[in-house]
Parts: sequence; C-alpha cells; structure tokens
Amino acid sequence: MYGILHRGLQQGLHTTWTLGKVIFPITLIVTILQFTPVLPWVIEQLTPLMGLIGLSGEAAVPLVLGNSLNLYAGIAAIVSFDFTVKEVFIMAVMLSFSHNLFIESAVASKVGVSWWLIAGIRIALAIVSAVIINLVWNGGSEQAAYGFISNGDPALDGWGEIVLQGIQTAIIAVGQLALIVIPLMVVMQFLREKGWLTILSNKFAPFTKVLGMKENTSMTMVAGLTIGLAYGAGVMIQAVKEDGVEKKDMILALIFLVSCHAVVEDTLVFIPLGIPVWPLLLIRLITAIVLTMTIAFVWKNMDKKKHRRETTNEHTYNTL
Repeated sequence: MYGILHRGLQQGLHTTWTLGKVIFPITLIVTILQFTPVLPWVIEQLTPLMGLIGLSGEAAVPLVLGNSLNLYAGIAAIVSFDFTVKEVFIMAVMLSFSHNLFIESAVASKVGVSWWLIAGIRIALAIVSAVIINLVWNGGSEQAAYGFISNGDPALDGWGEIVLQGIQTAIIAVGQLALIVIPLMVVMQFLREKGWLTILSNKFAPFTKVLGMKENTSMTMVAGLTIGLAYGAGVMIQAVKEDGVEKKDMILALIFLVSCHAVVEDTLVFIPLGIPVWPLLLIRLITAIVLTMTIAFVWKNMDKKKHRRETTNEHTYNTL
C-alpha cells in the first residue's frame, strides 16, 4: 500500500509540475492584462460582431473574460450588465464550449494534439451554436433575473499591486490544480495496480466504441467529463504513457471533451443566472456525441480508402 501511495504521489507531483508550467504564466499574463488597455481594446474591436449573434455590445466583456480566464470570470461580468434571458443563454452556451480557452487548450495539447486544433474546434462550436440559437429561438426577450452572485474585483493601485495580484492568482490556480491532481493520481495508481481500472474501462467501453474509440480511452473520457480538461489532463497524460492510447483515439476523445467536459460543474454554475440549464446540458452532450461520431466515421472511411489504394498499387507493382 505504501508503494502505491509513493508512486501515486510521484506521478501527481510530476503531473502538477507539467501542467503548472502552462497554467502559471498564462494565468499571470491574462490577470495583468485585465488592468491594462489591452482587454478593453479587444472588447471594443469585438463589439460590432456581437450583433451578428444576437448580443449587445456589452456581451463582449463576459465573452472575452470567460474565454481568457474561466466561467466564473465570465459569470461575474454577466451579472454586471442588464441582459435578456436569450442573451445570457447564448453567452452560457458559448462559454460552455470555449471558456478558459488558453489554459485548457494548452494543457490538452500536452497529450500531443495540436493547440490550434483544440482551440479552433472550441471557438467554432461557440460561434455556430450562438448563430443557431439566435436564429431558432424567438423567445427569451424578458430581462434576466440573477441570483445571489457577488462580483468582487479588487481595487489595485500601481503596477506593483497589479503584478502581485497576478502572481497570487497564478499561485492559487496552480495550488488548486495540485489539490485535485495529486489525490487523483494516487487514486488512479491504486485503481490501476489493483485491477479496478480495467473493470471500469470495460464498463465504459461500449460508449467509447460507439464514438469510434478503443476501450483504453475510457478513463480519459470519465476524467474529462467529471473534472474537466485542465484537471483531467493529468489522467490523459498518464493514459497516453501507460495505457497505450493511440493518437487517433486521443484526438477523438479530446474532440468529445472540448465539447462536453466538466459537464456537471459547468452546467450547475449557470443556475443562478436564471436560464434553463437542461437545454444547455443537452446541447453540449448532443453536440459532443454527433461531432465525435461524424469525425470518427469520416476518418475511418479515409483510412479504408487509403488502405485500398495502397493495396491496389502494391498489386499492380507485383503484376508488372
């Protein structure tokens, strides 16, 4: 038992260090940018585009902060303005797909999948979903009634306090990561060495097979669905190294998870905003399933055609 604990702690510390090297600098930079003219300039440039997806100009603020930081920053910005229920729902769907864009996409890229692919899929899903909702939904024009949510932005004076705030925020982010990842790695090590991980993988295998993945991708899927991309990346990295997860399966798993990760937490945090959360949950689940199955189907057909072409060419060459 001691050996399992020791190996789990080693794995947890190593994973925390690997992910912390991504999370710390990005969190520091983005936090500092909040207090500079950079973010307001970005928001001003995005304002004309908001009308194309049924949002007012002020919606650029929570979208930029939510994509740059996390859902909580986006929600804090939403409650600072008066939006309609439809606007809040559109922003909730968009942020569900693309929140914490820089950190989560960069962390996901640690398993060998392109950062641009992950970020591009998330942004595309956010924009397409917003356009569809705006065109399809004619209701939601009433004013949104927010629950008890506080927005406590610190009043900082001078660059010294701003940089200090950024460092503190980055340290807290890495600390929160460690508090989740290290115990998770210990539990995963225990499950792995006791053989329970194989049992869990077999239980989840039919679902991964439907999505076009092998059964050894199952724990990656479970981790991402429950604790999110940033924290679940530790399990993903370990799965690639120890479970022999193929790159194709990992890409499909990440495509699913960028559409639908931390599904419980990311859905529940929107309840105080007074919007219907069940449609939000269903949109994410259905999008993730349909998108992953479609890409897996196209990928499989392309591999078949490539194999058939190679076989034909080899036969022709042998005949000659």
